[in-house]
Amino acid sequence: MKKLVAYITSGYPEKSFSIDLALALGENGVDTLEFGVPFSDPVADGPLIEKANHKALELGFKFQDLLDISQVVAPKVDTLWMGYFNSFYQQNMQKLLPIAKELGVNGLIIPDLPHEEALLYKDLFSQNDLSNISFVAPTDSESRIEEVVNDAQKFIYMVAYTGITGSGQAEDLQPFLTSIKKSTQTPVYVGFGVNAKTAKDKVLGADGVIVGSAFVDILLKDSLSYAQKISQCCELSKIIKNEIN
Repeated sequence: MKKLVAYITSGYPEKSFSIDLALALGENGVDTLEFGVPFSDPVADGPLIEKANHKALELGFKFQDLLDISQVVAPKVDTLWMGYFNSFYQQNMQKLLPIAKELGVNGLIIPDLPHEEALLYKDLFSQNDLSNISFVAPTDSESRIEEVVNDAQKFIYMVAYTGITGSGQAEDLQPFLTSIKKSTQTPVYVGFGVNAKTAKDKVLGADGVIVGSAFVDILLKDSLSYAQKISQCCELSKIIKNEIN
């Protein structure tokens, strides 16, 4: 069974909604929940996620909100935190990772922390039984791919193209996937540009998909009630889960 990872922006439009949505997604096909930490300059994200980030910050998002949300969700749904390194660094990694472990969070996704710098925190992640998700991109050489995935944990985040999330570009991923899989037994999940229409093609040869902008697009629709947003996100997750399997 191929896996579905869903990204949602923490605390948008409010904390209780994030909890309700996350728990509902966990019951409707989502295997892993990726809580995005709102940040003022989300450089790897497209306009939809960037907009949600800014709206969450305007509404007063605080890092404590992420902890409160995770305390409820993480014991029930496999939970990761996705954020830019400054957000975590400001919390003091030595103090933050034990808190994440205590809450039941299983790992972090930090797109702007290069592999070489991530190695500085390798022991800290290990001591707290947390995964620091590894990224590989089409621009990486075979030798770099081998280095990055050598001790990758949980899954490898395969960037489907060079660019930002949600832009929907298409590339032939098979040579790239082959290059990754010959260097590791760790599952490979495809992210960037994955939605209900593209999921079936994107997952070919991979072990799962990561979907963000397609869910956030629903969250940004002001014409929908909270209940409608949750319903539409759950329907989307069921469609994508069916498509990839």
